[in-house]
Amino acid sequence: MATLEPRADGGAGVLRGYAVRTPLPDEDAERMFHSNMQTIAEGRERKAELLADPAVSVADAYEEEVQRVATTFEGRLRHLAGENYESVAREYLRGERNDRIGRLTAYYTEGLWRIQQRSTISEMLFFPLILRYPDSFTVNLRFTDDYTTTESIPFESPEHTTVDADETYSQQYFNESQYEQKQAAEYLRQTAQIIRDEFPSPDEAPFSERKYGGIVSAGGRHESEFSEMLARVTPDPDRFSEAVTEPTLVREGSEARRTARRYLQSAKVEM
Repeated sequence: MATLEPRADGGAGVLRGYAVRTPLPDEDAERMFHSNMQTIAEGRERKAELLADPAVSVADAYEEEVQRVATTFEGRLRHLAGENYESVAREYLRGERNDRIGRLTAYYTEGLWRIQQRSTISEMLFFPLILRYPDSFTVNLRFTDDYTTTESIPFESPEHTTVDADETYSQQYFNESQYEQKQAAEYLRQTAQIIRDEFPSPDEAPFSERKYGGIVSAGGRHESEFSEMLARVTPDPDRFSEAVTEPTLVREGSEARRTARRYLQSAKVEM
């Protein structure tokens, strides 16, 4: 098990270099994992639907996504540490506890806080990595002080700009922004299918076809420009030599370094 040291700096760096590994001991656990990944795919399709709607702002589309993700994280935190999960996280960060529950709670709490800030802070990229192995899966919450990747789809958000509706060429800008949002929506729909393909149901695919799978995604913002990316990742079959019986923190694997080199312009995860 990885040893994530208590932090005295309010949580900065608590995520860097770590992932949560969760066991998949049987098909019931696999079904739960599959259901969670389906929910992520459906959320991506819902965001696509909102981005394609001229009556819905980019801010509103992202706010709905944040609320959906927050609900998921809060449920996980309550399951881990109870209703007072924020106190558990603070105790860990102050160095008052250093147990498995404290480490996991601090990890998810810090991730939730950063996700909630993502659409309001310029130049912070959410860069998560989800990997499926034969007996477990890992979730690596990563953030960088950038806003895009080498393969991201960019699109403008007029609500986040200072362009005045009465300015010359403003209508052209708004029309082009709407076109970019529709292009991004189509990209989100297409890449939602990658999630479904990488994490099939145990009731529909043999074990040989579902024991490995992976995705990396990225979403960021620089002033009025937003960006999205999602791609397949091949897990390292030699990453783990021992099974786990409960969720635990582990050091990130070679897949994290590989995806950082391929997709990040600076090739460095800052947070």
